[in-house]
Amino acid sequence: MSETKLSLNQKIEKLDGQVEWFYSDEFKLEEATGKYKEAVELAKEIENDLNGLKNEIEVLAEDFNK
Repeated sequence: MSETKLSLNQKIEKLDGQVEWFYSDEFKLEEATGKYKEAVELAKEIENDLNGLKNEIEVLAEDFNK
């Protein structure tokens, strides 16, 4: 099964949904650890994506300033 790559916005929306689950009526303590681990992994992906964008912007800004 191949996973489609999510855009940064899609990842952020997914993370928002995962966080909201903890505050919803669907919350089950038995599932909380797994959901938390998924959210942490997604947050790390988002952070890596943002760092990559930051680096691209810094390179573009440097090239623009030459």
